[in-house]
Amino acid sequence: MKAWSWDRYGPPEVLTLKDVDEPGIARDEVLVRVRAASVNPYDWRHMQADPKLVRLSAGLRRPRPGLILGADLAGVVERVGEEVTGLRPGDEVFGEVRLGSFAETVAVPHDRLALKPARLTFEQAASVSMAAHTALQGLRDVGGVSAGLRVLVNGASGGIGTFAVQLARTFGAEVTGVCSTRNIELVRSLGADDVVDYTREDFTTRRGRYDLLMDIVGDRSLAELRRPLTPRGTLVIVGGIASPRGGLLGPAAQQFRGALAAPFVGQRVASVRWKPNSADLRFLADLMEKERITPVIDRTYTFAEIPEALRYSARGHARGKVAITF
Repeated sequence: MKAWSWDRYGPPEVLTLKDVDEPGIARDEVLVRVRAASVNPYDWRHMQADPKLVRLSAGLRRPRPGLILGADLAGVVERVGEEVTGLRPGDEVFGEVRLGSFAETVAVPHDRLALKPARLTFEQAASVSMAAHTALQGLRDVGGVSAGLRVLVNGASGGIGTFAVQLARTFGAEVTGVCSTRNIELVRSLGADDVVDYTREDFTTRRGRYDLLMDIVGDRSLAELRRPLTPRGTLVIVGGIASPRGGLLGPAAQQFRGALAAPFVGQRVASVRWKPNSADLRFLADLMEKERITPVIDRTYTFAEIPEALRYSARGHARGKVAITF
């Protein structure tokens, strides 16, 4: 089968399309024929070893042999392990792996997959998992979102942000999105009650307005991010597409600072990390079947164009997700 691999860290030029063996599956895994994937900062940060912390899992001096990029996927089940229930060959599924979806087939733990909503294309379904999971777990599990809360999403037009706006509305919150001028109408169309154009207004000067702030961008200090919160409000730190590059911790640095500050401030400061699981995927699938939320796709690239898709995503200006069609 064909797969995109890399044997040194660096820009998209380090990627090579190779012929590799089809993966075997463990007793609790499913072999999926990939029909679509999508790009996340997680992918190009692994490719570049940015932050340097990536090297602890991917390889200290160079990527470990056989690593394949890609987390999100949608496709068709080809084989299932002996312990797998609820899925069978021929099922259309979506979900995520830690690495490996930029390949024609991939072995996926069954508890990281769910049946694809019938109304979604493979490209739409492949654009859900990591971004929507992060938004859902950040708002619901970490932030405690509920009806009537005033929620601000900083980075409302990106992959995570477009889901966060829709999910917050689904939970009955009053939502404000922060984005650039060109994305105002997009964020409004997703259900935002108010939109802040960061090129014209500094949202951190809106003192005491919000019960919950989800920061996806990572370009403001903790003191600035706490300012627009109510005295008992909650700051949820995702990491940040705009976090400084080339450092040891990268986006995790803001989460680390938040953990240090949390015991000493009246507001709640917490972080969210992507925790893939099939229960949340089924929850998201149900919302998409009911048209309560929908993926936003900026651009679609072919499997052969994955290096260019990574290059575009790394610029940090995509509206929603960047999809890959196979």
